[in-house]
Amino acid sequence: MKSLEENYNSLNLEIKPYIKMMGQAADSIINQDISSYPIFILHQTQVPFGLPLVEREKLGGRWSVHASTLEEFVTKQLIEQEKTDEFKSIYKDPKKYLCLFVIQAEGANFIFLPRAQS
Repeated sequence: MKSLEENYNSLNLEIKPYIKMMGQAADSIINQDISSYPIFILHQTQVPFGLPLVEREKLGGRWSVHASTLEEFVTKQLIEQEKTDEFKSIYKDPKKYLCLFVIQAEGANFIFLPRAQS
């Protein structure tokens, strides 16, 4: 079983081609006043939330990417309403980081990935 760091490094390499596009989507979400808290869902199966940005089947990659927001996560009860302030307190500057919600067989985790790599 891979360590958390190995998983992170592997994921980082696999999604590197998408970082610039996710950054542009985050900017659009913020600039259009949709949300101040964009979240990108990385998954390998179907998920019933977010808007598709990358479909792995079409690109031959391992990850599909959907764009979402904190507000949708609360509406879909992925984050409890009472936990929104706590989430906002750990949320990193979206001009510098991408907030990823990574869904894997082992479970799901939030990761903040630096945008500077693009």
